[in-house]
Amino acid sequence: MTYTPFGFDSSLTAKKRVFLSFVEEDKMQVQGLRLLKDNPDFALEFYDESVRVPIDSSNSDYVKRVIREKIARCSVTVCLIGATTYQSKWVNWELRTSEEEKNRIIVMALKGIESAVLPQFVRDRNLTFHPWDPAQLATLI
Repeated sequence: MTYTPFGFDSSLTAKKRVFLSFVEEDKMQVQGLRLLKDNPDFALEFYDESVRVPIDSSNSDYVKRVIREKIARCSVTVCLIGATTYQSKWVNWELRTSEEEKNRIIVMALKGIESAVLPQFVRDRNLTFHPWDPAQLATLI
């Protein structure tokens, strides 16, 4: 429910908090998605809680704590799949953590990815792998 100065407006909805899980090699493509969601002419709306700047620490416990806090503030995790995503221990950890936090998990290919090896977590849970489609992503979120 959204309230305005004039009362309740059922046509407005709060943006979902979304954590984007991806590998560093795909950062530029993920930035494209972030720009798309900020385009007022496109119906993809969410509040991006994901890591934008690398966490300046080699202490993995600290890095996990910072990322876990971000994931915990979200209700949805979107795993963006590129050619090397399956190799990332961090993506698998983020997805496990998202599951622990009861987040909905959406797995979608990045633009230009027609097929890919999926992360172990995705395979173990038999999650649906969606082709790149920002309109469908907006619906799924």
